[in-house]
Amino acid sequence: MTKPTDAEILQTWKARPAPLLPVLHAFHDRDGLLSDDALRAISKGLKIPLAELFGTVTFYHFFKRERPGKAAPRVCDGPICRRRGSEELLVKLAGQGAEAMPCAGRCDQPIPVLLDGDRQVVGHADGTLDPVEPTPLPAPLPANLPEGFEECVFAGIREPGRATLDGYRRTGGYEALAKAAQGAPADVVQTVTDSKLAGRGGAGFPTGTKWKLVAEAAGDPKWIICNADEGEPGCFKDRALMDHDPHALLEGMALAAYATGAIGGIIYLRYEYPETERILERAIAEAEAANLLGKGILGGTFDFEVCVRRGAGAYICGEETSLLESLEGKRPWPRNKPPFPVTHGFEQKPTVINNVETLCSVPQIIRRGADWYRNLGMGEHAGTKVVSVSGDVQRPGNYEVPIGLPLKTLLEDWCGGAPSGRKILAVTQAGLSGGFLAGDDLEVTLDEPSIRAKGSFLGAAGILVFDDSRDIADAAAEGIEFFQHESCGKCFPCRIGTTRLVERLRTKAGPGDFDAWSEEVADICETMKATSACGLGVAAPLIVESALRYFPERFRERVAHAAAEETQR
Repeated sequence: MTKPTDAEILQTWKARPAPLLPVLHAFHDRDGLLSDDALRAISKGLKIPLAELFGTVTFYHFFKRERPGKAAPRVCDGPICRRRGSEELLVKLAGQGAEAMPCAGRCDQPIPVLLDGDRQVVGHADGTLDPVEPTPLPAPLPANLPEGFEECVFAGIREPGRATLDGYRRTGGYEALAKAAQGAPADVVQTVTDSKLAGRGGAGFPTGTKWKLVAEAAGDPKWIICNADEGEPGCFKDRALMDHDPHALLEGMALAAYATGAIGGIIYLRYEYPETERILERAIAEAEAANLLGKGILGGTFDFEVCVRRGAGAYICGEETSLLESLEGKRPWPRNKPPFPVTHGFEQKPTVINNVETLCSVPQIIRRGADWYRNLGMGEHAGTKVVSVSGDVQRPGNYEVPIGLPLKTLLEDWCGGAPSGRKILAVTQAGLSGGFLAGDDLEVTLDEPSIRAKGSFLGAAGILVFDDSRDIADAAAEGIEFFQHESCGKCFPCRIGTTRLVERLRTKAGPGDFDAWSEEVADICETMKATSACGLGVAAPLIVESALRYFPERFRERVAHAAAEETQR
């Protein structure tokens, strides 16, 4: 096949929404890297200053400027894969120019290796590579469910053919959109508000309130943005939803558009999910052909078009304003707030930004009612949450739980507990962002008030499990190294603070006296939490603070050992 010319690539994309990322990917795919000539052509074609374009391109992990470029294998070196031998695998593949990449969202299938940017395989510590298995379906529900509990987003996901339009419709797909279209947009907003659905990506902002603000905001066109940049280590729930239930996401976006008056939608998909991109594109084409997306949806006057924009590897793009900057072709630094995206979002227009799980919940809520969803939670809590569990458990995977379920019920009964002969020592919450829980604090329930009372938060609900064979001090060091690597560098409290914490946990910098050392670490953490510009810098210290709180003696030993080594020198 003849490769497209520079002019053909630019002509294909520059009139479409958010053109820079697809243009960069097209040049990167064609040439295997982004050359100086390519950047000059893109700069001229999209009218972006060359220096600004260079700064944007070099911000992302996966855009390469030199050989072997895109062809170099990328090996996941996240916290689970590192324990499965990713460092050894990197050594084995060094002759091919292999590089480490942060957690690639397959913690239930370690070790993922990305080849040529468009397909994944499973690697092993001995250097062998096997074909990747399809994304596992969510684990079957256990027998000892809370009375009356039903799943929401996983309710039909195990049905054969669910990822196709025909399969989705066989299980009630697009009934919610048809039902909504017979009423007023405000009715959809009210139902979502009454359900008490809150953002399932981590922030927990009430979904109905967000939609109402966008519906009432001045300015057109309005946008629906799906945040599918699932970059938090230990989180892989959105991948499962998109791979097995893509039409649920599209229907949820269409319902959000109908409710708010939006006419355009963008799915911002993380780079590490190339197979998912193909699934989404196929689902969009099916929905358009069936008049469920596009112009005159369901024969009415409602228009809504959806496109996919693939990221290029930057954890910070999971922050909603960084995501917007990325879509707009800028260096993806977080914006100052206010204004907020509900009034000044994509291209400064009113914008709904919801994550995959939130949007997939909406069709079921519209079909079955606000009361049904609200009553799925336990006690005072509303609804459900999908939790990704990985690490030292017998049955890792995705579990949809009622909000308020005891953490130990999930870990011991649903996930089978620790491997034989071991005990669970600690778990992280919110991927790495929520830090550790250990000891008596493992008695929490899976809801924000319970977990926040212990100094952590549920967030996107990735849980990494560490058994009693693990060194939590090392795990904390790996965690803060991740945040240092992913800090965007815009604000110095995060940029410098993560670096100083890595030094103190890895290079033994700081005072040789443990009390002075821990006081200095605490001061760095407090400064970061109080003055960082976005959630990354605010949350990053929790992994260190919590490890030090639960396991002070382990750090005391490390500081004493480092001081003894320094004395000997």
